[in-house]
Amino acid sequence: MKALVKSQPEPGLELTEVDRPIPKDDEVLIKISYTSICGTDNHIYKWDKWAQNTVKVPNIIGHEFSGIVEQVGSSVERISVGDRVTGEGHIVKSDNRSSRAGRFHLDSHTQSIGITYPGAFAEYIVLPAFNVIKLKDDCSLEVGSILDPFGNAVHAVGSFNVIGEDVLVTGAGPIGLMLAIVLERAGANRIVLTDINPYRVKLAKEVTNARVVDMSSEDLADVMDELTMVEGFDISFEASGSPQAFNQIIDATIMGGRVAIIGIPSEPMEVDWSKIIFKALTFKAIYGREMFDTWYKSKAIISSGTDLSKLITHKFRYTDFEQAFELIDKGMSGKIILDWAN
Repeated sequence: MKALVKSQPEPGLELTEVDRPIPKDDEVLIKISYTSICGTDNHIYKWDKWAQNTVKVPNIIGHEFSGIVEQVGSSVERISVGDRVTGEGHIVKSDNRSSRAGRFHLDSHTQSIGITYPGAFAEYIVLPAFNVIKLKDDCSLEVGSILDPFGNAVHAVGSFNVIGEDVLVTGAGPIGLMLAIVLERAGANRIVLTDINPYRVKLAKEVTNARVVDMSSEDLADVMDELTMVEGFDISFEASGSPQAFNQIIDATIMGGRVAIIGIPSEPMEVDWSKIIFKALTFKAIYGREMFDTWYKSKAIISSGTDLSKLITHKFRYTDFEQAFELIDKGMSGKIILDWAN
C-alpha cells in the first residue's frame, strides 16, 4: 500500500510502498478515506527538536483519520465490516493504575499512532478494536477525520466550569477555532481569540462569534478595556505553542484564574514562575482526549447541530501532501485534509 513515511531523521516525508498491515484477532483493518494534518504532523515534517526527541523513525505518520472497516479480527464483536469509523490515537495498556481506574488517557505506557506506532497517513491502518470509534450518520467522513483534534478542544473546555466566564484563547489555529466554538456552546460569557496571522484572524471572524484580536495591530489591554474587563479573564486557553502567548496569558488572567495549555512549543521556553505563583494561577495540561467520554461528548455536539465542515479550508489528494504542508507552515489554512479514497 501507499503511505507517507518519516523514513529518515530529517525534514520531509517520503511517499512510498509499504506492506499492508494484517489485523490480529482483536484488531480492525480500516481503509482510509481522509486524513487530517495536525500541528504535531507539521512538527514531525519539519523535524524540530520536539519531533527529534519524540518520534520513532522509520514510521508512518498521521493520527487524524476516517475510513471504512474492511476486515475485523476473529474476536471483534462491536465493529463490523462496512462501518464508517475514526479512531482514538492512543494505544494503551490495561495493567497499570490509571487504566485499571478507567483513566485510559493517563496511561504512562501509551503509544501514539503516527508517532511511536504505525500511523494513518496510508491507504490502510490496523487498530485495536478498543480504539475504533463509529461515526454517526450525521457526521461526514470529512468531518470524521477532524474529530480527534475537536476532542482536544472538548476535553480542554470540559476541564473547567466555563458557564458565564470571560475566556481568552491564544492562537486561532484549528484548535483555537474549535475551542471558541465549544466555549460558546458551553455557555462562556465573553470569548476573546488572539492571533497575529492575517489569514487566521480573517478565518476566525468567519467561523466563530468570538471577539477576534489581531495582535499585530491591536493591543489586548485595549480590548480588555473595551469589554470592561477590570481584573482580567477568568479562564484562559493557550493553543499556539508560542512563548509570547504563554506570557500574555499569565498577565491577562485574573488572580486565582485557571489556564489550560494545549499548544506544544517547538523548543523549551523560559517561564516566570514568580508571576504564576503570586497570581495563584491553576494550570492544566491537555493531552489528547478523556477516553472515551470525550468522544461521546464530541459526537453529541455535532449531532446537536454544530457544523465543523467550515473549519476544513483545503482538500488535497494524498500525493500532493507537500503542497498541504507548505500551506500549514505558512499559516494559510484551517484544517487541511488529504483524500486517500479518490
